[in-house]
Amino acid sequence: MRSQRCPCRRFSDKTSANWLAGAGDRRTIAIVNVPVWDDRDWQPLPRLEGTVRADVCVVGLGGSGLAALDELAALGVSAVGVDARSAGAGAAGRNGGFVLAGLAKFFHETVAQYGRDTAAGIYRLTAEEIQRQAWELPEIIRVTGSLRLAADEKELADCRKHLAALRECGFAAEPYAGPEGEGILLPTDGVMQPLRRVRALARKLRARQVLLYENSPVRKMVPGSVVTDGGTVLCGTVIVAVDGKLEAIFPELRARVRTARLQMLATAPAPEVSLARPGYWRYGYEYWQQQPDGRVALGGFRDHALETEWTHDAEPTEFIQGLLEGFLREKLRVRAPVTHRWAASVAYTEDGLPVLEELRDKVWAVGAYNGTGNIVGALSARAAARLACGQTSEWAGLVEKARAHLAR
Repeated sequence: MRSQRCPCRRFSDKTSANWLAGAGDRRTIAIVNVPVWDDRDWQPLPRLEGTVRADVCVVGLGGSGLAALDELAALGVSAVGVDARSAGAGAAGRNGGFVLAGLAKFFHETVAQYGRDTAAGIYRLTAEEIQRQAWELPEIIRVTGSLRLAADEKELADCRKHLAALRECGFAAEPYAGPEGEGILLPTDGVMQPLRRVRALARKLRARQVLLYENSPVRKMVPGSVVTDGGTVLCGTVIVAVDGKLEAIFPELRARVRTARLQMLATAPAPEVSLARPGYWRYGYEYWQQQPDGRVALGGFRDHALETEWTHDAEPTEFIQGLLEGFLREKLRVRAPVTHRWAASVAYTEDGLPVLEELRDKVWAVGAYNGTGNIVGALSARAAARLACGQTSEWAGLVEKARAHLAR
C-alpha cells in the first residue's frame, strides 16, 4: 500500500507520551499513539474471571468480532466475546474511518482478477453494507461520497478505466475535478468515527445481554474451550476475528498473510481548508478525511519504507510521520497543528481476498482485510458466524468464487 531504506526510529524513542507538533505550532503537544478518535467516552468492560458457557466464543472485539456476535445473536445462538485489550483497541479503532464499496483493489482491477460477475457481486454487497451500517448508526457513519484523486496523468488514465468499469456494471460513479485535484467521485461511499462505531456496537450487544470481556488475552484454544489469563469459555465453536497479526495466532497462515504498520496523524480544527469528502490519492497510498469539527485525519506513505513497515510493531516512526506532515502542509494546505500521531497493525494477503475459513476443527479465522476492514471485515465476520452455525452466506460464496477464479 516503492521501497527505500530509511531511519525509522519510533517517536517513543524520544518520549513515551507526547511530541511537539512541529510545523504547525511548536507549543502544541501531539499525543503519540492515541488515535484522534479516542474521545475517552467508554466504561471498560469486565475481565473474564472463572468459567462461562456459550455455543460460540468470538475472539476479538473490533468491528468484525462485534459483527460476528451481532449475527450470532440474530440467529439465536449464545455467544461470548473476549479481547486481549479493550474493544476497538486494534485497527478497528485506529484506522482512517473510510467506508468504501469494493475490495482494496480498484473495481476494474477486481473485474480483471476475479471475473466481472464475481467482482460486481462483491461490490454490490459492500455498497449495501455501507447503507445498512449508515442506517443503523446515522450519527456515526456519514454517506458523503469519496474521491479517488490522481497524482499524475498515468493515474488519471487509470481513474478513467475505474470509472468505465463501474458504469458498465451499473454502479454510481462520476468524473471529478475540483480544488483537491482530478479523479472520480464514488457517491455511495462515506466516512465514520471508527472507535465510536465499535463502542456503539458493543453497547448494543451488552443491552442484548451478550457477554463481552476486555483485557482477557487468550492463552490456549483447544476443542471445546478458550482459555484466558483469568478464565475459560466452554464452547462448541470459536471464531477468531482479528485482522493485524492474524498469522501470529495461526502459524499455518504465515505463507499467505503478512502484517503491516499503517501510520496516521490528526490536527486541531483547520478552518483554513474545507474537505467535504474523504479523499485518497496516489492509488490510495495517502488518504484523509476532515471531521465535522474541522479536524483533519491523514494516513499514508507506507510504501516509502516497505522493509520496515512490514512489522508487528504498532508505534509511529519519525520518517513516515515526517512525510505525512509534509503532505499535510504542502498538498492539503493545512496549517493547524498536529495533535495526534498513531499507528495500527493490519494484515494483507497475496490474492487481495480476506481470510474466511475453518482453519481447524470448529475454529474459524476471519481477518487480513487488506486495508478495507470497516466493510469487508463486517461482511466476512457475519459470513463466518453463519457458516459456523450451518447457514449459507452469499458473501462467503463470492469470496470462494473469486479464489477459485484465480486458481484456474
